[in-house]
Amino acid sequence: MKNEISRRSFIKGTIAAGVAGPLIVPNLSFAAPPSSRLQHAAIGVGGQGAYDLGQINSSGKVDIVALCDIDENNLKAAAERYKGARLYRDWREMLEQEERHIDSVSVSTPDHTHAPASMTAIRKGKHVFCEKPLTHDVYEARKLTEAARRKGVATQMGIQIHSHDFYRTAVIWAKEGAIGKVKEWHAWSSATYTNESKRRPAGSDPIPAHVDWDLWLGTAPERPFLKEEYHPFNWRIHRDFGGGATGDFGCHIFDSVFGALDMGAPNTISARAESNSDDVHPAWVEVDYEFPGTAMTTGKTIRGSWSDGGKKPDTHRSPHFPADYELPPSGSMLIGEEGTMVIPHYLMPELYPKKKFENYPVPELKTRNHYHEFVEASMGNGVAGANFDFSGPMTEAVLLANVANRFPGETLEWNAKRLRFKNNSAATKLLKRRYRSGWKVRGLW
Repeated sequence: MKNEISRRSFIKGTIAAGVAGPLIVPNLSFAAPPSSRLQHAAIGVGGQGAYDLGQINSSGKVDIVALCDIDENNLKAAAERYKGARLYRDWREMLEQEERHIDSVSVSTPDHTHAPASMTAIRKGKHVFCEKPLTHDVYEARKLTEAARRKGVATQMGIQIHSHDFYRTAVIWAKEGAIGKVKEWHAWSSATYTNESKRRPAGSDPIPAHVDWDLWLGTAPERPFLKEEYHPFNWRIHRDFGGGATGDFGCHIFDSVFGALDMGAPNTISARAESNSDDVHPAWVEVDYEFPGTAMTTGKTIRGSWSDGGKKPDTHRSPHFPADYELPPSGSMLIGEEGTMVIPHYLMPELYPKKKFENYPVPELKTRNHYHEFVEASMGNGVAGANFDFSGPMTEAVLLANVANRFPGETLEWNAKRLRFKNNSAATKLLKRRYRSGWKVRGLW
């Protein structure tokens, strides 16, 4: 099902209007050395994509030379801000035509397009900033991480709080042993992405002239357009396109835990969920992990958990809280031998018991911009903190929860090396989806 406006007619129209077009070449730098300005292209320029692009541009070291979006309204708005940028509706066309003209790419699309667009860019040797979750599938996360490492490109996942003083303080406190070795950890979010029926809605609506629905679907199975059901936001509740609350917030909130404890791949994972649907994510999940222990933890293994939809861990698991203590709506906690650290989502971490830690020193940290760090890494200056070697394995752990909630009550035994479950072949099949005909991507077959 295609929009009545073709890509060719759109590009011709924008050239005629003087907005942009492949023949307009502003400040191009072919085979640019690390010291020159970064030539950047953006895939997805509305909503979060507009913010991401603005932050990358604010580094003062970037030329925005190409823009891509399936929504003509988003594209026109971005073109007004980034004068002279060449415009595309299809990211495949953009990466093919711009291959010799760009150094880096940002991918700020629905989850199901993250891996296909990022992999294509990486295989062309481009540095990639990709929004969270890094991918839609566990398999994609593994392959994308391996490809980025093999190509030697700079990468950064869009977990912006990774660079904030709050999360960095939490990691430093844990690493310096403020609460001793950690016995268990828990992470949670108040968010919920679902619908009442737990089914894909029936019916269809006319496709707006400004939306290329076929390109929006991309690798996902074909289905009719429904107004406000998918584009621009509610796609998150549908398994074909998004990761639910777990995918949307898990990478943010696991971030400081994985950084503090050097977590790797889990041994086992089990889940409870409000519902079990092929189409729609549940209103809440409670997920239990067992991970191998690390130098930061007690014992040979450590328990971790994730919950969303308003579910939270029991505060009585920690002996360090006051009797009336309430956890923040979203965040994580590390229960250590000598104390407990609570890391609210996007707030300063707290150490308990309060009296014991009232004078505990706060590190003096230089402010970082998550996006500028990506720009600097792309120009050969250091390595971005949320590069795919860090964020890829963490994304795998998060997305495994969306597999486990399809098998409620069953403990799945994970073989990370072989990328499969030891005891459930049906669960293994959910690690990798089948791309729609015509949308195969090299490196992800």
